[in-house]
Amino acid sequence: MPNHDIFGLPAETPLVLLKQMTRHIKPKVMAKLEYMNPAWSHYYRVACTIVKDAEERHLIHPGMTLVDWSFGNSGIALAMASVSRGYKLLLAVPDIISREKQDMLRAIGAELVITPSDALPGEQRSCMNVAESLVKSIPNAFFTGMYENPLSLKVHSDATGNEIFRQTDGRVTHVFVPMGSGAMVFGIGRFLKAKNPAIRIVGVESQGSIYAGLFKDGKPGIPAFSELEEIGSQQASVFWDPSVIDEVMQVSDYEAFNCGRELLRMEAVFAGGASGAVMAAALQASAGYGENDCVVVVMNDFGGYYLSKMYRDEWMRKRGFYRKTKSALEQITAEDILQLKARHDLIFAWPEHTLAEVFEMMKQNDVSQLPIVSYNAPIGSISENKILSILIENDDAMNSKVVGFMEKPFPVCTLDATISELSAKLQQNASGVLINMSDGRLQLITKSDLIDALTHK
Repeated sequence: MPNHDIFGLPAETPLVLLKQMTRHIKPKVMAKLEYMNPAWSHYYRVACTIVKDAEERHLIHPGMTLVDWSFGNSGIALAMASVSRGYKLLLAVPDIISREKQDMLRAIGAELVITPSDALPGEQRSCMNVAESLVKSIPNAFFTGMYENPLSLKVHSDATGNEIFRQTDGRVTHVFVPMGSGAMVFGIGRFLKAKNPAIRIVGVESQGSIYAGLFKDGKPGIPAFSELEEIGSQQASVFWDPSVIDEVMQVSDYEAFNCGRELLRMEAVFAGGASGAVMAAALQASAGYGENDCVVVVMNDFGGYYLSKMYRDEWMRKRGFYRKTKSALEQITAEDILQLKARHDLIFAWPEHTLAEVFEMMKQNDVSQLPIVSYNAPIGSISENKILSILIENDDAMNSKVVGFMEKPFPVCTLDATISELSAKLQQNASGVLINMSDGRLQLITKSDLIDALTHK
């Protein structure tokens, strides 16, 4: 039978494996797409629960005005939950929220009071204080308190945390969660830590948010402006519980927005800047994890609400955030390819080696060409075909030094050379490309290595 209540739909959100952006790291990384529901927001479950609970407790009834403050997503979810049940909605929102969110809220029927984004908590002009003033001055109004309602914590513990555990068959080892009101990170952390205390919960926030300082020193960090929405806070959460989190990471606006754009280009995940921040933090930290680890990245905001901001090149350039998005192939570097190879020292010849010695080296190591190196610098190369043509003309040449018969040296690239650059070098009649390692050694990459990298994962 169909479910006739849109807020009664099953709330489970998908968990998807990320492949392109994680090629260079060992653990499995999965994105929990918390924004994929009827409200396009991780507040979907919370808004529905709060409205139903208030009705059951006879605190509200159709015709009343629900009041709250919001950065957009919570307001949209609350609007969808309330207007469909016969309530009016009045929201105080900061002027930083995107045009798309404002348009969406007005389209649903919510009335907005725009407040200055530079107002600190406690100031009369802040959206929190404005919302509290509104509910006192409007008759028949009810303050929902989405960000501080204890039901928010319960929902993310009972539902979101539970889903992550079930969807990974209990194999999850690390969870990266955006920190805003704190309900989601502490709710998820509370559930998963009860299941397995070894699971690491990492909170992620914008630079200028206060949680990193609070977690590290017990004192809130100094608040600073950030263009990111749906992540970070200028005041401590009422749910603050450092016992269920293991680390707090901060991400810059620049990295968050660009990582979010790369998620769309490389993984077809259409998320916002907060999700980009969490993904950037997860990629940074996961570089040190093992192949048996399972990383879950919770993505809370929908990219469609930021078409006029992070997905608009002009807006990104104006604020100094723009970075040309690399294609999936351009993301693969020489370092990534070498990590996939069975590592061994480069086999090479010295200029003083004879052709006979070089040929024996080729046979013993099952290779068909060798670079010729002097003082750790490639000066030439020699191949089986070249040795064969030399012997056909002069069979006494086997005892001659290889330096007299060298071919062109292999091209040399750095560790950050992309697979496109390496392929272009190999197309120029080169049998291989030498890579300068950070410790001064050289490594060889061939066409077969490129094929292996492209078919990996």
